[in-house]
Amino acid sequence: MARTWLHLTSSSLLILYSVIWFNLSAVDAKNHHQRPMVLPLHLSSRNHSFHRHVDNLRRHLQQSELSRSSPNARMRLYDDLLSNGYYTTRLWIGTPPQEFALIVDTGSTVTYVPCSSCARCGKHQDPRFRPDLSSTYQPVKCNPSCNCDDEQKQCTYDRRYAEMSSSSGVLAEDVVSFGNESELVPQRAVFGCENMETGDLYNQRADGIMGLGRGRLSIVDQLVDKSVIGDSFSLCYGGMDVGGGAMVLGKITSPPEMIFTHSDPFRSPYYNIELKDMHVAGKRLKLPTGVFDGRHGTVLDSGTTYAYFRKDAFVAFRDAILREVHFLKRVHGPDPNYDDVCFSGAGRDVSQLSKIFPKVEMVFNNGNKLLLSPENYLFRHTKVSGAYCLGIFPNTESTTLLGGIVVRNTLVTYDRGNDRIGFLKTNCSELWRRVHFSGVPAPAPLVSQSNDTNMDITPTLAPNESPANVLPGSFRIGFITFDMSISTNDSKLKPDFKELGELISQELEVDNSQVRLLNVTKKGNDYLVRWGIFPASSANYISNSTALSIILRLRDHRMQFPERFGNYKLVEWNAEPQRKLSWWRNHFLAVVLGLLTTLILSLSVIGIWLVYRHRQQAIAAYEPVGAPIPEQELQPLQS
Repeated sequence: MARTWLHLTSSSLLILYSVIWFNLSAVDAKNHHQRPMVLPLHLSSRNHSFHRHVDNLRRHLQQSELSRSSPNARMRLYDDLLSNGYYTTRLWIGTPPQEFALIVDTGSTVTYVPCSSCARCGKHQDPRFRPDLSSTYQPVKCNPSCNCDDEQKQCTYDRRYAEMSSSSGVLAEDVVSFGNESELVPQRAVFGCENMETGDLYNQRADGIMGLGRGRLSIVDQLVDKSVIGDSFSLCYGGMDVGGGAMVLGKITSPPEMIFTHSDPFRSPYYNIELKDMHVAGKRLKLPTGVFDGRHGTVLDSGTTYAYFRKDAFVAFRDAILREVHFLKRVHGPDPNYDDVCFSGAGRDVSQLSKIFPKVEMVFNNGNKLLLSPENYLFRHTKVSGAYCLGIFPNTESTTLLGGIVVRNTLVTYDRGNDRIGFLKTNCSELWRRVHFSGVPAPAPLVSQSNDTNMDITPTLAPNESPANVLPGSFRIGFITFDMSISTNDSKLKPDFKELGELISQELEVDNSQVRLLNVTKKGNDYLVRWGIFPASSANYISNSTALSIILRLRDHRMQFPERFGNYKLVEWNAEPQRKLSWWRNHFLAVVLGLLTTLILSLSVIGIWLVYRHRQQAIAAYEPVGAPIPEQELQPLQS
């Protein structure tokens, strides 16, 4: 479902150069069928623009001295937008690093994870953060710029959401690491250590939230203020049938084809764009001037699943789509509680949707146009095969909200230093598989070295470094098995295991022939599926590098599949060693062939001998016609 925003009130100190922490709330819920009213929060302070202007001036001075070749953090995105309702990335906190899966959220500022002392936190993907295990952990002491705990010793944070979920805890500082693909060395940063969570936050699989919004507690703002990255970051979400994607914290070289629109940081704390018009099938929607310019304008939010237009804009968009696909059959939506606009008969092949559904263009104030594919405004029907529904909904607010669905397979660059946002249509899943982005540094070595003389931390091993006990010594892997649990909403829809096997081979980067379906057990709408990964046809075992890559992806739950396969999770995996065969087993085939050859030759020789003997006997027994018959001695009759 689309994550909702709660109206909050944030106050700012009027003393110049003091620390201003804006409370931006955002969360994504798991069930995408529920779509409560979207209410973007707002700031009550009239001075937030002034303080933001001061921050921008200071950062522009800092950035002018920052080299264009400054390092950045290149990170992979996981999960699927409509199956999970969000995208996550991996972040490591502490020394030694503790790993977490965090929802990527451009509408939120605080990055937080469950703390080991949490009185009420749900069961998430990874273990809770343990401050006692980190040698670099430090609490943020109580000061005039924060809310303090009851003992007035430590700063706290509190986030409450409209769907009755909440997160609260203490603020702390520790070393944050970004993974082996990142050139950026570990940095100290402030984050939230949860002591309480309720509602959807309690039930979600992800550990917490990574705040990328505008605000002093944002992970981006903290890195920019330290002058370790450029004032920019980029997100690239996978398509309808793929999921995953990539993220870069820091500057990248913008491709020539990228189009930009102005983003006004003084108008709103959110990332807004100047959307002027929309075209459907080349025809402009007949809408009042400024329909997309209400309140906060048009806001981009990675934590929201769908898009929300002002009601008159939604009606115009819906009617335009209906006119173009009048030949498709209208069907009810997956959830009877909502009046979804859905169509059947379009087929399961996403690559063919552009031949059926119209193209949509977003027109910006500067005249630039962003072309949207059908996957940017449709989502798959979860109960009817080959059916799709509009992912655009009416918003009671005047703000236009664009969630992740609008930017699937689109590289979005948040160029905060130049107050603009850029868009480039591309294959985001393949983007991650390339060696590097244009202008993005190559992956860092396993041990990062810091050039920052201001850092008081010792360089640590990159958190993705392989555990020593995964593949000890010369251990050779014969094959790998893993069990997958799949839950479907409709008992009539059976997963396409052949297609799923092909997707598994892509995710694990092995040949299709190496992935084999071993066993399927069904119970109701649930399937327990066992898969096997075997050596390539020309090999006797899986190489250590390939096996390690497979095992780490299974262990870290990095495989992502389209939403049509339902809800899935990896239950367990097992690596079987290469079996050492005896001499007889190694030469079994040769021995068998030798015995068969000997037997055939022996039988052939015996057969030839028998035929020869039979022929000789036939020749000896042959008598020509008319040959004299020897007289027989007659015996006299006895009287």
